[in-house]
Amino acid sequence: MAGKKIDFYWEIGSTNSYFAWHLIKPIAICHGAELVLHPVNLGFVFRHHNYVLMEEPAIKIANRLRDLQRWAARYKLPFRVPDVFPIKTSRALRASLAMRQWDQEAPFIDALMAAYWEHNDASIVDYAGLRPLAVALGVDGAAMERAAESDDVRNMLIDSTNQALENGVFGVPSFVIDGELYWGKDRMEFIEDAL
Repeated sequence: MAGKKIDFYWEIGSTNSYFAWHLIKPIAICHGAELVLHPVNLGFVFRHHNYVLMEEPAIKIANRLRDLQRWAARYKLPFRVPDVFPIKTSRALRASLAMRQWDQEAPFIDALMAAYWEHNDASIVDYAGLRPLAVALGVDGAAMERAAESDDVRNMLIDSTNQALENGVFGVPSFVIDGELYWGKDRMEFIEDAL
């Protein structure tokens, strides 16, 4: 059915959000669905659920890294694990929200994902690394920074994260279609069924 809405909850610090971002866009286009973007402060979500990623067993983390390589090979994506991980993401998330003012949110997320997960560029933790991404999209870097630091955009990120929790999000990527939550980059078949 065309015309459905996909609420996509994502975080730049999430490996699986990187893959989901690349996989969900063609699905949304194919089904004529609207992709609604919701950045999430994943650290806050994890604390809310008392979950600590790096406390998982070392053998599981090692397998997870190998699995990410499999996903990259399968979908021919130039993914690599950055040298600096994890990173602080709040500025990058707010910058993505700020870019809505210039109708450049999705292209900015493209640039963020490429910078961090493909080009090993952890400078996106700060505006010195974020401003050039905005400029490449025709947006004044200083104007983007001012918008990202505004109370309005700060509150937008808080609201987006709280909305995620209210919708049952416990990790990202998460998708909500017609009130149904789909978690993970490997739920695309179910998402296609729902559409």
